[in-house]
Amino acid sequence: MRSRQLFDRIRRSVRGWQRESRQLASRLRKPSYSRTRRALMVAGIAALVGSLLLARVAPWKWLPHESVRWGSARGNPTIDVFFSPRGHCTDSIVRELAAAKAAVLVQAYSFTSAPIARALVDAHRRGVHVQVILDKGQRSEKYSAADFLAHAGIPTMIDARHAIAHNKVIVIDGEVVLTGSFNFTEAAEDSNAENLLVVRDKAIAEKYMANWNEHAAHSEPYER
Repeated sequence: MRSRQLFDRIRRSVRGWQRESRQLASRLRKPSYSRTRRALMVAGIAALVGSLLLARVAPWKWLPHESVRWGSARGNPTIDVFFSPRGHCTDSIVRELAAAKAAVLVQAYSFTSAPIARALVDAHRRGVHVQVILDKGQRSEKYSAADFLAHAGIPTMIDARHAIAHNKVIVIDGEVVLTGSFNFTEAAEDSNAENLLVVRDKAIAEKYMANWNEHAAHSEPYER
């Protein structure tokens, strides 16, 4: 009796599995399930391609100076990213200026940072060709970096063509670009929420140099 009951139970289980299999096969033949299968296949391919692309790029990593670096060993730009307040933006600018060998082009809106001004003068005294374009607001400052730079013999110009000359850019040796929201001021370093990018790429530097030259063409020598 027990053997008969066990056989019936197994037979019902097999029949139930067969019925469920037929129902599943019928569902999979419907257009909605076909579209789902295709969507899952496309998503899988996209994930695979994305992982292959990411494998070619060096990973993000935190640097000792609390920035983020992005770059590639295959010739893509190398970028350091800094954030203030107290994110070593000023230190990074001074460090890059200390490594300058041939030329430095500057565009600044507000410029009162003594460390950055000194780093520009030091570069000038090493024989680096330094040129600076500032916003017209620097004319009304009681004693601004414009005075300090001009008195040191650095060609300093005022861009009065625009409502404000709001660029914050330094191009070094035609290869390195420093830019972002970060003004060259103590407040930007210690109090404000700012960002600074240090981009190492000749093609990008060329574009910034071309733009610097466009502004220099309509700028005027700084005079007090």
